[in-house]
Amino acid sequence: MIKLSQAVIVEGKYDKITLENVIDATILTTNGFSIFKDNEKRAFIRLLAQKCGLIIITDSDSAGALIRSHLKQICPKGSIINVYIPQLLGKEKRKTKPSKEGYLGVEGMTQEIILNALERSGVIGHNIESKSRKSITKTLLFKYGLSGCENSSILRDDFAAKLDLPKGISANAFLDCLNAIFDLKEFTKAVEQWQKAKQEEDKR
Repeated sequence: MIKLSQAVIVEGKYDKITLENVIDATILTTNGFSIFKDNEKRAFIRLLAQKCGLIIITDSDSAGALIRSHLKQICPKGSIINVYIPQLLGKEKRKTKPSKEGYLGVEGMTQEIILNALERSGVIGHNIESKSRKSITKTLLFKYGLSGCENSSILRDDFAAKLDLPKGISANAFLDCLNAIFDLKEFTKAVEQWQKAKQEEDKR
């Protein structure tokens, strides 16, 4: 299992499942062309690009190229590493017929092919030492009042502002964002500093 510090963007849930067997990273899906209209996810992807960088692995067809191009347009320059899988003719086992252009998608790639693609792009070898993933949980958010409480959305917005993160995102999206940016120790330090500052402000 290869640990990556960047977030990884793929097209669909089956692509994500395939990659989860190869890499340890924050993996998001565009849900195909839905990304073009999903403003919340677009904002989240831009944020991840700014904070930790992105690795984009789309299918090797025209649709994948279009999604890749769109992500490049909405993300900061220099924040993206493009990883390209080979164009291999074939059909995934779960499908009844090949894709429109006849190529296997990310979900149809073997672990060896994916690792080779990561190596060609220069990803492997530079990010082996990385943050521990998914160490921040919903239970922790609840502990600090950031989820599951009457004023959690207000507190999330306040904490987000301190971190230069977008306001108004859901608890689940906020959790994904925190796990992409912080490890557990860094998050604990940041949230406790924020709480201390709020307490001092309330005393004034």
